[in-house]
Parts: sequence; C-alpha cells; structure tokens
Amino acid sequence: MTGALFRNAVSDAARIFRLQRATTTNPFGKLDPLPIGGNIRRLQSGPFYRTPQFLGKAKETGVSGLCTSSSSSTVSTAGFIGWYLGMVKSRPVLTKSVTSSLIYIAADLSSQTIPQASVESYDLVRTARMAGYGLLILGPTLHYWFNFMSRLFPKRDLITTFKKMAMGQTVYGPAMNVVFFSLNAALQGENGSEIVARLKRDLLPTMLNGVMYWPLCDFITFKFCPVHLQPLVSNSFSYLWTIYITYMASRATPTAISS
Repeated sequence: MTGALFRNAVSDAARIFRLQRATTTNPFGKLDPLPIGGNIRRLQSGPFYRTPQFLGKAKETGVSGLCTSSSSSTVSTAGFIGWYLGMVKSRPVLTKSVTSSLIYIAADLSSQTIPQASVESYDLVRTARMAGYGLLILGPTLHYWFNFMSRLFPKRDLITTFKKMAMGQTVYGPAMNVVFFSLNAALQGENGSEIVARLKRDLLPTMLNGVMYWPLCDFITFKFCPVHLQPLVSNSFSYLWTIYITYMASRATPTAISS
C-alpha cells in the first residue's frame, strides 16, 4: 500500500515536471506552448514585428507626398504656360494686348512707389491711363510690328537682325514715343501748345536713353525668339523701360515749370 502511494506520488511529480518544461513564457507574459520533440515556433509580438513595416510605410508616404506636391506644382506651372501659348496662337492680338496692359500697370505702380512718401496715395487714374495705353495701343501695334518685320526680313542671321534693330530704333520707337507722350498729355487736359512743348523737352532725352537700353533687348528678341513670342519678350524688357517712361510722362507741363 505504501509502495503504491509512493509510486503514484513519483508519477505525479514527474508529470508536473514535464509540464513545466513543456511550457515557456514570452517577453510579454503570454504562454506559448512548445511542441515536445518539435521545432520551437518563434512568435514575435505584434508591435515589435510591425514597427519596421510602419516606419517603411511612413517613409514611403512622406517621400511620395513630397514628390506628389512637387510634381503637382510643376504640372500647374506647365499647364499655365501651355494655356498661355495656346492663347497666343488662338487669340494673338487680345492676349498680347492684355499682357502689355498688365505689364504697364505693374510698371506704373513701381514708378509711383520709387519716389513716393509713405503718406502719399497712388494715382490710380494715371495707372488706368497706362493700362489703357498698353491694352489699346501698344499691345496691338507690337503684334503687327513684329509680324511686319518677319515678313520684311524673314531671315534671322546677324545682318538681318541688325536691320530689324535699326528699323525699331528709327521708325517704331520714335513713333510710339510721340504717341505715348501726346496721348498721355491730352488725357491730362493739356492743349496743343503744351503737348508740343512737352515733346520738345522730353522726346529727345527719351530717345537717347532708348538707344542705350533697347538695342541689346531687340537683338535678343529678334535673334533668338520666335515671331509669335516676340511681343511677350519685348514687353518683359519694357518693364524697366516703362518705369522710366511713365515717370517722364508724369512730369509737370513745360508752362508750369517756366512759371
């Protein structure tokens, strides 16, 4: 009887010992049974296993987001340029006129800002005159002038480019300066004698300054730019020139100076 009890106790102790060896505890406190005589199954916790994938996805998302933002900005810029070039071809006179008007507005506001005190306000009527001149006169005439030059001198070699530059300095430039000063003075209420006096005072200095500024601009425009974009390039160069010429046009009348 005693021997049977002793054998049962030993058997139970051996069974408990085998059970303890057959079980293990993972780092997060969960019991993972180990198969007896089999390979140990490696179980990793969910957070530990997914962290590298999460970081990888985060990096991938960040890079793709940056690329998407950059590409969308490039696409929008390219889309605007494509739209503008399409408008230049489909509605050339209107597009070039509006472009010239916007450049004249920006140039006139800049011209008013340079000598202006902080307490003074902008002369919006003067800006409206400049916008109307760019929209109704300069924009259309630039379109037809460059087309006329391309038909008169179709080549783009060096000699032909100098011929176009000479025509611009001797014909188009002086004519447009006379129109600009006369029209602006008339819109300000000056009479014929005052307009003539203004032309005598301002036209020659303006033309001399134009000879120092425009030849290089005209060379780049005629030599390297296609005909349908030449008014745009010329308008871009004319921004600085317009700041100067609007300042000249806003000077007081010669009679006011003499008195």
